[in-house]
Amino acid sequence: MSTPHTITATPFILFFLFLFTSLINANDEVSFTFQSFSLRNITLIGDSYLRNGVVGLTKALDVPTSTSGSVIYNHPITFYDPLTNTTSSFSTTFTFSITNLNPSSFGDGLAFFLSQTNTTTTATTNRLGLPNNHFLALEFDTRQDPNFNDPNENHLGFDIDTLNSVQTVNPILHHGIDLKSGNTITCWIDYKSDQNTLLVFLSYATSPKPFDPVLSLNIDLQQHLKEVMYVGFSASTQGSTELHQIHSWSFKTIGFVPARPKRLHPHNVSDNSVSTVTVGDVNGSSSIKNRHSKRLGISVSVAGPAFFFVLFVILGYFSVKKWRGVKRGKSFKNEFVACPREFAYKELKSATREFHPSRIIGHGSFGTVYKAFFISSGTIAAVKRSKHSHEGKTEFLSELSIIAGLRHKNLVQLQGWCVEKGELLLVYDFMPNGSLDKMLYKEHERGKLLNWPNRFNIAVGLASVLVYLHQECEKRVIHRDIKTGNILLDGNFNPSIDEIVSDADEEFNTDQSMCEIKID
Repeated sequence: MSTPHTITATPFILFFLFLFTSLINANDEVSFTFQSFSLRNITLIGDSYLRNGVVGLTKALDVPTSTSGSVIYNHPITFYDPLTNTTSSFSTTFTFSITNLNPSSFGDGLAFFLSQTNTTTTATTNRLGLPNNHFLALEFDTRQDPNFNDPNENHLGFDIDTLNSVQTVNPILHHGIDLKSGNTITCWIDYKSDQNTLLVFLSYATSPKPFDPVLSLNIDLQQHLKEVMYVGFSASTQGSTELHQIHSWSFKTIGFVPARPKRLHPHNVSDNSVSTVTVGDVNGSSSIKNRHSKRLGISVSVAGPAFFFVLFVILGYFSVKKWRGVKRGKSFKNEFVACPREFAYKELKSATREFHPSRIIGHGSFGTVYKAFFISSGTIAAVKRSKHSHEGKTEFLSELSIIAGLRHKNLVQLQGWCVEKGELLLVYDFMPNGSLDKMLYKEHERGKLLNWPNRFNIAVGLASVLVYLHQECEKRVIHRDIKTGNILLDGNFNPSIDEIVSDADEEFNTDQSMCEIKID
């Protein structure tokens, strides 16, 4: 006797989940093309310059003067998605030239790089102008340096965190390309994360893309491609007159496509999924099919209206819930108008990867602090998510209005706020060097010990902001919790006191000319 046929929605569900995920991840894909350059979307660092739409990375200085420079795309690019644990593929094409004005002198060459920071070591001229660490680079090396095991003075090399290349190749031997010829050269770099392959193609600008790559690597870059990174070029010389120029550049990510559901091989089916019919039982087979058709029709006629009824109920529930939330939010917003900007909850949710644990950078009396990347503007901020319910707390709103009115270079500035989904979110400037206590006591392995000028600057900054809070602001604020954990440091080690929040059980009297509130 054959088993009844059943209709399963699993393949359809998997398909729509795959399609939905792909559409979401497509928002993180980046693509740009510079046929010629302008200062709109790039940052020049060190000795780099822009002339007639071409970026020069090094200058023509007299021997033995050294020069170093870099150019970076302004906006950070997403390469890794912690939610799906997937890494983006990427492809870039650029044209460059290396001209040696003095044949007897040799520069270092140039490099295309991906880095976690948007700064490079322009003060150091023997590293191709690359960052000190945490970078990926394709170097076009024109100087043989035994310190980095260079094979010759005309090679390509792929570098990870160091100039000791993972693999090198001489383009003259394989493709007849002299990096120092002064001719314009086109380079194509293709990384496919699903295949763990990195291919580099090279040709003179007058020739098409070659069929064979000049450099081919089987390498998994997932542990090196961080969530967001900066892309750019750098170059340096050591007492030479070598000029390095970037003429055009295009870049794109092909991102975060999760593994497709595996299709069953047509012959790989289980016994339970096949109806068996005896060879001679043709009539029986026909009657079984008729019964199955009737059952299927009845099932569809019953399940169809039931499905739409459930769908209608769910939509109605969420519509009412959303209407109530909007109504509460509007009453909240009417009182909370002093802040610089109102953020959309969707924007903050996206910037923090749906408040993913990997984005947590701290905890405080107010709540959890998340690192937020705003891809559209290329900015980074700190988002504080309240752990308390603030509905009806007019004292709290009054206090936040005071915070929004405080302006001092040594106070972490409040960028904006959001009240949606029953939550209160505050957005602040991001301090890349963290808190002072970690810098002094816990994280010496960072290799960024504070020198005495930094310490003096921190002390002066703290004294200045305390004078402002105690004596100079319109509503004086008494700080009662100065400690190293509440002092944050920016990229240049300038101190800032964290945002002002009140204790949950503390009284707040707006009739007083002085506010005793706690800064944490």
